Amino acid sequence: MTAALRRLANLYGVQTGYYDFFKKRTDASGESVLEAVRLLGAPVRRIEDAPDAVRSRTLELWARVLEPVGVVQPHRPASVEIRVPAARAADRVRCSLKLEDGAERTWVCDLRHAGSTQSKEVEGTRYLGKRVRLPSTLSPGDHDLTVEGIGDTRQCRVIAAPIRAFSSKGRRWGAFLPLYALHSSESWGAGDVSDLERFQQWISELGGDLVSILPVLAVHPQTPFDPSPYAPSSRLFWNEFYVDPRRAPELAECPGAQRLLASPAFQREVAALRAAPEVDYARQRALRRGVLEELARSLAASRNARYGELQQYVAAHRSLQDFAAFAAAQERRQAPWPEWPEPLRGGAIGERDRDEDAFFYHLYVQWLAEQQLAAVASTAEGKPGLYLDLPLGVHADGYDTWRYRDVFALDACGGAPPDAVFTRGQNWQFPPLHPEGIRAQGYGYLIDCLRHQLDHASSLRIDHVMALHRLYWIPKGWPASEGVYVQYRSEELYALLCLESHRHRATIVGENLGTVPAHVNASLERHGILKMYVVPYEAQPAAARPLKLVPADTVASLNTHDMPPFAAYLRGMDLEDRLELGLLPKADLAKERKARRRFRLALARFLHRQGCLPSASEDESALVEGTLKWIAASPAAVVLINLEDLWLETAPQNLPGTGTERPNWRRRARCSLEELASHRDFVETIRQLADARARKKARR
Repeated sequence: MTAALRRLANLYGVQTGYYDFFKKRTDASGESVLEAVRLLGAPVRRIEDAPDAVRSRTLELWARVLEPVGVVQPHRPASVEIRVPAARAADRVRCSLKLEDGAERTWVCDLRHAGSTQSKEVEGTRYLGKRVRLPSTLSPGDHDLTVEGIGDTRQCRVIAAPIRAFSSKGRRWGAFLPLYALHSSESWGAGDVSDLERFQQWISELGGDLVSILPVLAVHPQTPFDPSPYAPSSRLFWNEFYVDPRRAPELAECPGAQRLLASPAFQREVAALRAAPEVDYARQRALRRGVLEELARSLAASRNARYGELQQYVAAHRSLQDFAAFAAAQERRQAPWPEWPEPLRGGAIGERDRDEDAFFYHLYVQWLAEQQLAAVASTAEGKPGLYLDLPLGVHADGYDTWRYRDVFALDACGGAPPDAVFTRGQNWQFPPLHPEGIRAQGYGYLIDCLRHQLDHASSLRIDHVMALHRLYWIPKGWPASEGVYVQYRSEELYALLCLESHRHRATIVGENLGTVPAHVNASLERHGILKMYVVPYEAQPAAARPLKLVPADTVASLNTHDMPPFAAYLRGMDLEDRLELGLLPKADLAKERKARRRFRLALARFLHRQGCLPSASEDESALVEGTLKWIAASPAAVVLINLEDLWLETAPQNLPGTGTERPNWRRRARCSLEELASHRDFVETIRQLADARARKKARR
């Protein structure tokens, strides 16, 4: 690692080292840093190229004149910095500010009277930073600034955003279950939008505020199929898997779909899927698609008022045509887009490159998905809101990387460095966002991703919120242990979140589990973003208080979808999984088991002292109920109950570090919605949680 390479890394936002899970400093190799800056656009092939690349990057940054993005506070005097050669420091520049509401203001700025911010000599030219004041205080929103007069015309997206995200009043509670795992007597073996509505209605009757599910975004139909909701084809469109064809108005006028639904073969397939312990995505998709295709053909032939509504929707959402063309071409090609011929690979799909029926089908199902989710998400009748989830990444061969490839680093993968559990590190196999690529387009892609979900969410969880600050990049083909951290403009990203949360009156939750630098949690607090309190992460060896106190600005729960259910944790079943995966040395197993037994005993005694258990019972059912009572009585902003904990489920929905050898993202819930709603003990546990939350509200 040469001094020049360190300077180059700093100019590109690459960290040359980090502190690991054990607070130990780990320095990146020179080769890793060199590859990272190359992936970010530095003109380097060897370490010896670093000095020239430093000069080139420094000149590029100072000659930029105007940054592509600026952040200001609304309703306050604001300014932006421009950079000019010292010889031009007395020039006049023409500025134009187009406000979000369409109004436009223009003025001339005399740089002689603009305050100086910084200066630097680069390649024989001295540059100055000049502070250009905006003409008046700005309302919250995205505004476009144009500056002319120093070289080329430059533009900047000015984000006027509140410092803190939107905050809901009161102490809320909700219930969690993945939508694919949810099922009722009406579903076809996996949950759909109608089951989500039934789930919502039941939680509403119990006084709940939220229903939480995993991402329901468009998936990539690759082979073999990856069912992970955290590897979507797109974060801009919905997963047609969850559309309920029976809710479509077209069904009443479509004899073909009616005959298909009533056919013995269809009913036999539904019965088989209902009886299966796991979701068979291929059969489920085929079953639903057969009905939806009949409905799409019927609508296309009708040219009725509904057809006109669809055409109006498509005209208002131009990107939908692009997505439908991609999906139709994908089905025809049966190959990932990097293997397509030009010009398809480059982003141009003509009518001859796709099947028109498939194209119309994808327009139709996305429209249906939007309508059905909007109907469920409406809280006009006081229904519980939807707690949705924004995945960190997208599938490498999906729609988003094809259409928006400039905002992704396609030759890298996001992941995590080695820690106490994943001793070899983790490679999550998705391309990270390029920090300069997303800024160059004014974060338009990210804004669209946020709005797509916030249009329907009362709360939005940001997966791996640490990525607002930095993300661990692994060059393609490299071991996960050889990655480096790449930094992002966190204050710009927080501004986007805070602005959009106020637009949609939705709370933002940051998934801050694992190795979290202290400044990340401090930033979440500063910006009013809720953190997560998950019981196993908060366990401590103190016998008198085995759990840390629950802060007010958190979403509290017993676990997450990536963790063992609470009964399995209490039994130490996750230790066996870690041993099998090679993540726990066999010599440490006995010690870990003993520590888990001590925690279980300490928890029982603690809950009894807190009045959450009638006795210091180590019975798993009592511990689940008592721990839920304890977090429900806490000042946590939200308490989420994983419904699977009610029946002491032991199998996780996902076991990180595994793939097809485990039924990840496929396991159906043991109890149907009807069984849950009629189970006296389950309902009583939820009512006690609701009562504890209500008493807390009353005391406040």
